[in-house]
Amino acid sequence: MPTAPIDQRGPGHETALTHLIDDMAVTGRFFSVLADPTRLAILRLLLQREHSVGELVESLGVSQSRVSNHLACLRWCEFVTVERQARRAIYRIADTRLADVLNAADRLSGDMCDHLSSCTRIGPAWI
Repeated sequence: MPTAPIDQRGPGHETALTHLIDDMAVTGRFFSVLADPTRLAILRLLLQREHSVGELVESLGVSQSRVSNHLACLRWCEFVTVERQARRAIYRIADTRLADVLNAADRLSGDMCDHLSSCTRIGPAWI
C-alpha cells in the first residue's frame, strides 16, 4: 500500500507562511497610503519643509477638507506629525526615511512609466 507523500516543507511551514502573509499585508497597507496622488504631493511638500494646512491647501489647489482628510490618514498611519502653534497646526514628516522610499519610487516609476500608464489591471485612470 503506497504511503502519502511527505510534506517537504517541514513543521511550522504554515505558521511561517502565515507570518509572511501578515507581514506583507502590513507592507501592502503601507503602500496603500502612498497610492493616492494627493497624499504623495502632501508628503513631497512636507519633505521640503513643515507646512500648515492652509499652506498645503494653497500649494496643492485643493479644498481644505480634502487636505485635512488626507492629513488625518497620514497622521493616523504615522507618516506625519502635527504640532499646535497658537491656532495653527503645523505638519512635519515623522520619519525622514520616507524620502528614500519616495525617491526610489520616483526612479522606478520613471523607468516604468510607459507600462504603468497603459496598465489596465490597476485603477483609477490617474496614473
